[in-house]
Amino acid sequence: MSRPTEQAGRVDRVLIVGNGIAGLTAADTLRGAGFEGDLTIVGDETHAAYSRPALSKALLHDGDDLSHELAPPTHGATELLGVRATGLDVERRRVALDDGTDLPYDRLVIATGSRARRLSDLPEELTLRGLDDALHLRSRLAEKPSVIVVGGGPLGMEIASGCLAAGSQVTLVSQGVPLLLQLGPHLGEVFTAAARERGLTVVDTEYARLERGGAQAGASRVVLDDGTVLEADLVVTAVGDVPNTEWLASSGLVTSGPLTVDSRGLVRPDVAAAGDLAAFPTPYGIRRIPLWSSAIEQSKVAAAALIRGQEAPTLHFQPYFWTEQFGLSLKAVGYMPVVGPPAYVDGGPGGPALMRWAREDGTGVAAALNYRIPIPRLRRVTQQAA
Repeated sequence: MSRPTEQAGRVDRVLIVGNGIAGLTAADTLRGAGFEGDLTIVGDETHAAYSRPALSKALLHDGDDLSHELAPPTHGATELLGVRATGLDVERRRVALDDGTDLPYDRLVIATGSRARRLSDLPEELTLRGLDDALHLRSRLAEKPSVIVVGGGPLGMEIASGCLAAGSQVTLVSQGVPLLLQLGPHLGEVFTAAARERGLTVVDTEYARLERGGAQAGASRVVLDDGTVLEADLVVTAVGDVPNTEWLASSGLVTSGPLTVDSRGLVRPDVAAAGDLAAFPTPYGIRRIPLWSSAIEQSKVAAAALIRGQEAPTLHFQPYFWTEQFGLSLKAVGYMPVVGPPAYVDGGPGGPALMRWAREDGTGVAAALNYRIPIPRLRRVTQQAA
């Protein structure tokens, strides 16, 4: 099989910066598209690619669970792990690494993802973003410490659920009803009720700050908007993420925040971006959608576009979200959050249910709560709701 070519010449070297699911998917897609040239993947973690969603869903619950591990790669790329990209020269087509290496490329995939947003620079503030974070938190939970989780989004709620399951006393600090902004009022109330029934204390506040100190050495304290002080052995924050684009500052591709791509995931003809750092066109404008499924779909399209250019298909993305927490399992397809009560396709309130919401703009959302259903069928329910 011959190597793909284009007007600018042969594509002999493709460099992927980022060793998460976006980078892994891009590598597999390139090989599947017939690229037989030199393929190099750079990753700042020393671990091989793994499942980030499993860190807060499974790894915190089961001490011997290894579901975070992915199948060994088959793309045959040269992997440079434990090194970080520090700069990009788009004119010379070279990426600088923190070990002094300067890597050339013909095509580049930027998939450096994002990192946890922090509320402070205190070492006592724990976050859950990578495998090392999860392993550290799990080891701390073995002592059944008291825990404060700051952040009422999906990650914060999953962390709180895992800490409760480990036997800890847990307080969740949230701006309003947990999951309200991500899922909407109906599903937010369902999950909050389940969390309270399992013993979670939920505290509502407009803002919170962290301070060092407390009744015990090494403890932390959280100060709420009204001056209330909460203390615990551990404080874990889950207040969003920050795109890892600082290393691109001198490239001219981005000044701050996410990296904007076109409908094929391209920043320019020889540079693609995918995953948590990329903002792409959606029916609701240019948006960053930091979901596992989003990273996979973006990477497939972007990698194909690097080889085929305008002949490659555009991204037609339908969000898929899932969470497991407090004895509940939710799978949802469509753009969230949803407003108003659902229409029940099967089941009903208080039990396993298949639900859907229709919007005036012609779109729809389908959700399965403690309900077994294949994703393709769930997508069809979404289309019926539209």
